Amino acid sequence: MQGKLISLQKPLIMGILNLTNDSFFDGGKYINNVEKAVNHAKEMIDDGADIIDIGACSTRPGANLVSKEEELKQLIPVIKKIRKQFPDIIISIDTVWADVAKETINEGANIINDISAGQFDDQLFKVMGEIKAPYVLTHTPSTPDKMQERTHYDNIFLDISKYFAEKIEELRNLGVVDIILDLGFGFGKTVEQNYFLLNHIEDFKTFGLPILTGISRKTMIHKPLAITPQQALNGTTFLHAFALITKSNILRVHDVREAKECVKLFELIENNK
Repeated sequence: MQGKLISLQKPLIMGILNLTNDSFFDGGKYINNVEKAVNHAKEMIDDGADIIDIGACSTRPGANLVSKEEELKQLIPVIKKIRKQFPDIIISIDTVWADVAKETINEGANIINDISAGQFDDQLFKVMGEIKAPYVLTHTPSTPDKMQERTHYDNIFLDISKYFAEKIEELRNLGVVDIILDLGFGFGKTVEQNYFLLNHIEDFKTFGLPILTGISRKTMIHKPLAITPQQALNGTTFLHAFALITKSNILRVHDVREAKECVKLFELIENNK
């Protein structure tokens, strides 16, 4: 990225910056406010974020997609300002649209984080092959407004593995080199299915690709504990530790400082066996 190789020998922290009005945890805090959004990015960078993941469309279950024009209106000013102030930070863009991917990479973003695996815009994979940016390939069975209606699998591990194998082949044939896998926790999965996948993250390493895990403050944490997303930091931190043990390479998080502490302690365990 930006002509540099990024090592995944150590786990990386991806801090979430939502420019949306309906995200499940912090919706509305940074939309239409470039200064506030950039300040939050700075806070996350100061806390140890390796990547800032910026999204202008909520992809939580039940959400409706916004237009590519609205996404770009929110994204471009923030990307420009973050890139100017923090030239070395890795910027990821959370989008399902080919045009948004192309334009944001041109404006200085580095990674495209697509929860749809190219299912919502049939030009996205082609564009990814053209722009040569790293791509996060996520397992999602349907659009956000309907995904929780699609939680049946004959064999969830085999079904997701087949899905990844087909998508990876398609991306490779179009010239996409750098692919990161995301199992799609909370996307078309029951609480129990999410925990099964959390137990089997390492088994998806057979693809030889890095794995990004996004579980921060999600339903799989706050629902079993009968708490709100705002109260789910403790559970999130515990599961982040477990995700590291099961070989996640990147943690996508709301709370960077706590996640960074988790990584530091995990590394002490790993280095002193």
